[in-house]
Amino acid sequence: MITPWEDPAWLAGAVAWVDDRLAGLGRERTGEPEQPHVRTWATALRVPTAEGPVWFKANTPELRHEVAVAERVSARVPDRVPALLASDVASGWMLMADAGERLREVVPREQSLARWHDVLAGAADVARALEPDVDDLLAVGVPDLRLATLADHYAALVERLDLEPRFRDAVGRVRDLVDELASYAVVETLQHDDLHDGQVFVKDGRNLILDWGDAVVSHPFFTLSVTLEGNVAWGLDDVEDSEDIAPYVDSYLERYAPDRPELREAVPAALRLGWVGRALNNPDVSGPEHTLTRLRMFLDGRPG
Repeated sequence: MITPWEDPAWLAGAVAWVDDRLAGLGRERTGEPEQPHVRTWATALRVPTAEGPVWFKANTPELRHEVAVAERVSARVPDRVPALLASDVASGWMLMADAGERLREVVPREQSLARWHDVLAGAADVARALEPDVDDLLAVGVPDLRLATLADHYAALVERLDLEPRFRDAVGRVRDLVDELASYAVVETLQHDDLHDGQVFVKDGRNLILDWGDAVVSHPFFTLSVTLEGNVAWGLDDVEDSEDIAPYVDSYLERYAPDRPELREAVPAALRLGWVGRALNNPDVSGPEHTLTRLRMFLDGRPG
């Protein structure tokens, strides 16, 4: 079945938009675009130019706020993301500089997870830098998964999915963890919410964070759940719990708040609640299987 992104009329309009934006930048397309990424919720085009490729991305209406997120992150922490060349919040379209090679391909070649320390420092940079933008991000549709309503959202989700009793019985545990985490008075802000090795790219030695479509306003430590338990902990050989995540937690916290060593004690609660937030983030887009895996990570600390 052809997706809307593959419709010739839509593609022609997208390419015309790209050509117009490139002209404004004094650049010119040198060949036909490729479409290597097609999903129900988004697509990306690789566009050749004389100065190297650029990338066009479009999102479904539910995720168009990614453009506003990309604009803010690019303005606040430009060294952590590829250059945003053009954007249109209304259409959910944007044009970005090439970001290089995925970390997913770089790590096996380098046989090292060391780049994750810098990536986590970058995630901390984003969290602190975007604190002033929370109200504006919420206003353009970035999901609100702050602690205050997390337990109620969780209760509604597990009831709607009609899951086994242990998930419904865990509402009280969510509330207790929320209270524990709230006691540390960490400012809630933008966090990526899907920061894994397919979302990090390496360009000229720099580690760049991409794909803000799943970004939410929530507790900044929630990003550690996917990044550490869902990725780094599996090590170089994809073996569960084969890599100690403690040094990576330190890399994040030392950048986020070097003057607050007590925040190390908040991480266990954040790791569990981060999976609750991940399950609550667009579950209809993710689908029931992924949502259930995330809820199992919350309760059991493992996917199955």
